[in-house]
Amino acid sequence: MSKYFNEEHKLFREGFRSFLEKEVVPHIDKWEETGTIERFIWEKFGEMGYFGLDYPEAYGGLELDKFYTVIWLEEMQRINSGGFAAAMWAHAFLAMQHLNAEGDERIKQEYLKPSIEGKKIGCLCITEPFAGSDVAGMRTTATLNGDHYLINGSKTFITNGIYSDYLVVSAKTDTAAKSRGISMFLLDRDMPGISANKLDKLGWRASDTGEIAFDNVKVPVKNLLGEENKGFAYLMQHLALERLIMGVNAHARAEYALEYTLQYMSERKAFGQTLDRFQALRHSIAEMATSVEIQKIFNYAIVDKLNRGEYPVRQATMSKLQSTKVADEVIYNCLQYLGGYGYMEEYPLARMSRDSRLGPIGGGTSQILKEVIAKIVIDKKTYKSSF
Repeated sequence: MSKYFNEEHKLFREGFRSFLEKEVVPHIDKWEETGTIERFIWEKFGEMGYFGLDYPEAYGGLELDKFYTVIWLEEMQRINSGGFAAAMWAHAFLAMQHLNAEGDERIKQEYLKPSIEGKKIGCLCITEPFAGSDVAGMRTTATLNGDHYLINGSKTFITNGIYSDYLVVSAKTDTAAKSRGISMFLLDRDMPGISANKLDKLGWRASDTGEIAFDNVKVPVKNLLGEENKGFAYLMQHLALERLIMGVNAHARAEYALEYTLQYMSERKAFGQTLDRFQALRHSIAEMATSVEIQKIFNYAIVDKLNRGEYPVRQATMSKLQSTKVADEVIYNCLQYLGGYGYMEEYPLARMSRDSRLGPIGGGTSQILKEVIAKIVIDKKTYKSSF
């Protein structure tokens, strides 16, 4: 991997892995049980600069290349809590991306800077109960009323939706214009009219996922992110990154599942030999390792495109579609190889299988992604950067 990673990357990986083992892993089981990630860990991430890898130095960031982000994502999967990882990257790469890209100087000083420091937590609110993956079909509205907007509607499946300090919210400012009438807003959690309900999930249990309602929430005009009615373009710009993030997460958790399973198979005996000596299992492992390696190299190539300033919507969409499919298949088989132990909560495959299942759903379902890819491949549709 020397094409993509140098000695500094290696040292960062070692340091971050050590940090997670010391500061995060001892608390994971408690956070999985309570569904609440304690505030102290956010501030520790901030103190170490782990929320600022890809952000400007002017606001406390480190302005590092995107392979540091890859390492960050990969190592987070190794601690086997999809919920914890999701809470962290939803803050760092979803909510904060909009502050950095569309926020003015005041917003960057008052929200982006403390977000990098881990003193403020953000969430991104796009998905709605009646729209799902159909972003253009959202019903939440923002009506201009003098020096503020009135926001009404609801969002659902929002990671960090309960305990975040601020919300980046998409809403219709022109209800007749479909996708061309969407705008983005920054809301403080304590604004009157915001209420949230915590959802009970199959997996990602450490993260707080919420359904959020907006009832005549008064949002100052100065909290409009970017330009009015340009929100859909902003969302599309950042969704490519979200899809790639989920693709990297997928190859990383599949790789970790294989690593753990191979260790187990080398120690577990049946019929007088260890499991890794049975030809049927060996060949299956070979196939899975091949699939994971292909996805990993593909994902690294996409990250390299981003590093060079390209806008790889096609490949990022393919990454999420295929990487999450491979991860589900690999983790399903790895659990099987552990037999009854794989079904036990004290072994990592049980939690991993639940967490992995969200991969083909969140950030655009696999069915939606197939249609996006079909439009690119068959209809020759092109997507250009809005920046």
